Amino acid sequence: MSFGQASGPPAPAKQVQQLLALLEAAGHTDFRDARGPLGFTQRQAAGKFTRSEVEAFIEQLEAEGVGDGAGAAPPPPAAATAAPATPKATPRTAAPRAGGSSTELALRKVSSTMLAAELQRRGWGVVQP
Repeated sequence: MSFGQASGPPAPAKQVQQLLALLEAAGHTDFRDARGPLGFTQRQAAGKFTRSEVEAFIEQLEAEGVGDGAGAAPPPPAAATAAPATPKATPRTAAPRAGGSSTELALRKVSSTMLAAELQRRGWGVVQP
């Protein structure tokens, strides 16, 4: 197999469009915009997927609640009021690692209030340090 070539049959256009719709519901503009957070390769960022790849990414996004309104909707008011309105910045105990997974990088950009609200929505108890 040549470098950068897909290792399977190409995904149907319908599934690629479904994946793009889920990415847009998650707040991305296109495949290239989602490359870092989802870990797309250059080939995938160009919109070229195999059947197994597109199915895996669709399942991943649907499991995260994207597309059914859960990912795009703001957290319920009760969860938002339980978290502090202006969280204090906590000092980091260690320097951030170079690189890191795409999930780690995405979580660093999310405010502590939003993280607390999402955890409470999932049934976790959240206490301010």
